Amino acid sequence: MINNNAMEAIDSLFMDILETRLHPEGYGWLCEQGAALRSTAKPGKLNRIFAQVPRFAIKADPELAAQQLAQGGKQLPVNAMREWLIDTLSRVWLLLQVPDGDQISYVATIDPLFVGAEVNELVALYKSLELLAYPEQWITRCEEGIRSNIGSVLEAIMCNNNYPAVYLKEAAWNQMILKAFFTDKDVRRIRGLEQRMNPRLKAALEDYVQERTAAGRSVNPEIYKLMELQ
Repeated sequence: MINNNAMEAIDSLFMDILETRLHPEGYGWLCEQGAALRSTAKPGKLNRIFAQVPRFAIKADPELAAQQLAQGGKQLPVNAMREWLIDTLSRVWLLLQVPDGDQISYVATIDPLFVGAEVNELVALYKSLELLAYPEQWITRCEEGIRSNIGSVLEAIMCNNNYPAVYLKEAAWNQMILKAFFTDKDVRRIRGLEQRMNPRLKAALEDYVQERTAAGRSVNPEIYKLMELQ
């Protein structure tokens, strides 16, 4: 679980990015919703706000946003976040506003979002995993996401996300890595890939290479780099 000081810094970072990328009215709406969640966060309220984000999270004029960043002299340390869709940024920030003092209430508020979420909502939920409180509570949800056939959902879990490397058990981790190769994801963006290489994964990758070679199909060179680690 991320400590309070780190979470304050992360929250500030999100606000810096959102302020420059949202239309002023949209930014004001988002701040109001965040305050409402900090006051009283219930599943129904969070569901409603989550669904409303595309209506209010209106992009700012790109030139104005660039000027604001330059004038503010802001050095944003997480460059990847600047590439997220504005809806994703807004939704992840909203999740960070849910009070986490009580585990049962916290999980009961956020977990229902995974059920019936549309694709963009799922992307935000999976990108938020490493920032959510009580991280062990989201392992099953992460494993469910790995079984998805939706490319953007898989990338949200696999790419530039620390959660899988830290919390997934070996079997689920291996499944994710194999699926990344099966679905031609950029495995270089998977955090902890080399550190979590293991004998079972090596054996599975060797079988995969043999199948691809026998079928006359190309093999991602990153596989050979991984197998050399074992």
